[in-house]
Amino acid sequence: MTGAPVDDASLGGGCLCGAVRFTVPHRPPGVSTCHCGQCRRFHGHVGAYIVVPGDSVAITAGDSLAWYHSSAVGRRGFCRTCGSSLFWRGEGSGELEIAAGCLDQPTGLRTLSHTFVASKGDYYEITDDLPQYPANGPGETPPA
Repeated sequence: MTGAPVDDASLGGGCLCGAVRFTVPHRPPGVSTCHCGQCRRFHGHVGAYIVVPGDSVAITAGDSLAWYHSSAVGRRGFCRTCGSSLFWRGEGSGELEIAAGCLDQPTGLRTLSHTFVASKGDYYEITDDLPQYPANGPGETPPA
């Protein structure tokens, strides 16, 4: 499902079948692309996420929302009906990472960086000039 944002600052989104829908009241600065092995397996390629305060997300349809503890440090939200990958939440974190691909268009967002590039897949190259972080992201210094 696609649709116009609720207002100029908000974003809407959901799964492929529409059983899970949500709104976010404010647009984040942009998208971060994650190259870790778990994101590649969950999404079928790299993961692209926006990061928002978890308590700011309003689930407007969620009967099919399921969570999977993918590791000791986080869990992933998906639609149990159509299988769409939607969310990642770190254990103990107040932030929610939302898969950018499930956002309604147009988002007005741009990709800002690449994370976990030390474990990226061997079948592709990162060819843009965006910052690349070996692990978690902007809290670390990108390689020279």
